[in-house]
Amino acid sequence: MHLPDTDLVVPQRPTIPTPGQPGDFDFLQGEWRIRHWRKPSPDADWDHFEGEATCWSILGGIGSVEELRIPARQFSGLGLRLLDVERRRWSDHWVNAKSGVVTAPGLEGSFENGVGLFVSEEEENGRPLLAAGIWDRISREGCRWRQAVSRDGGTTWTHNWVMHWRRA
Repeated sequence: MHLPDTDLVVPQRPTIPTPGQPGDFDFLQGEWRIRHWRKPSPDADWDHFEGEATCWSILGGIGSVEELRIPARQFSGLGLRLLDVERRRWSDHWVNAKSGVVTAPGLEGSFENGVGLFVSEEEENGRPLLAAGIWDRISREGCRWRQAVSRDGGTTWTHNWVMHWRRA
């Protein structure tokens, strides 16, 4: 099965990120149906499945909570996005319901020209790895989230998860 998207470009990280503001994630509030495309490994074909989410803003817009459910896979998790009010930077964390552990430090980033770019610097087998979460195609009726990794400092990126969100 092939992914229908052809515009999977990871935006450049800004030299000076736009300061985050309370409410930046308010577009996510509500009930969603989500079409997932995931690559379990770089050489695998895309896997397609359906899911749903409930999202809400907390703490006057400096937090956003997402409860993700994928019933067919008996999978659930929680996205937690928090604005560091002093630094004006967002961090995006994930909690898999099977472990209950919050990812730390999370992907850090901002919204630039209507696109949210959140990146973390990690290690994989002792080598540097960049992981990116990108929110784009944001409208009242839907949005897209995608995940990509780079093993060469951000020169090239490989997408391994794409989610098409549509209002329930």
